[in-house]
Amino acid sequence: MTAAKGAERYLPENRSLRSLAAAAETCQGCALFENATQTVFGHGKAEAPIMLVGEQPGDQEDRAGLPFVGPAGRLLARALGDAGIDPATTYQTNAVKHFKFTRKGGARRIHQKPSRTEVVACRPWLLAEIEALRPQVIVCLGATAAQALLGASFRVTAQRGEPLRLPAAVDVRLESEPAVVATVHPSAVLRDRSDGHVEAYRAFVDDLCSAREAGMPSAS
Repeated sequence: MTAAKGAERYLPENRSLRSLAAAAETCQGCALFENATQTVFGHGKAEAPIMLVGEQPGDQEDRAGLPFVGPAGRLLARALGDAGIDPATTYQTNAVKHFKFTRKGGARRIHQKPSRTEVVACRPWLLAEIEALRPQVIVCLGATAAQALLGASFRVTAQRGEPLRLPAAVDVRLESEPAVVATVHPSAVLRDRSDGHVEAYRAFVDDLCSAREAGMPSAS
């Protein structure tokens, strides 16, 4: 089956988060919808000041229909708490809304990194979410999320934890511009079994602390 190129044609006239989520269920903007269980849209309160953007749903997220419900999500929740951020004040989503995977050993589904083409095809949903949410700060979790908003040449290792702004090329209509902070994806911290695991987790929490502070209103 040939999918339409890009999600733009599936965006509804009503751009509330609820309407976007409903419309995304029918999205065939790239070929990933063919094998995924369902669209996994963002989740959280419409007035959440912090927007967390990951790469794509994983196996458990694909089955549950919610982002960050697997092991990486549990690590993220713990790190948010350690950074002084109530998870209830966050809106959690992904740059790509369908699970991309390959099968290994029969039924086991192994995550595959989405291509740049797939990220670009899904980008209209992410930009529409930003416009609907109007967050104070956007946290990009991992290279895919960061490059979806900050450009293909952006390197998380070079500017992680640094408050940035959306490039002019990102076409979103907002009354006030959110801060953007990039860090690693929690799955990267989870996979780190080296002697530096504790330091990797602390660095991740530090980046989330930077995001929290970047989202605070300036003192008058």
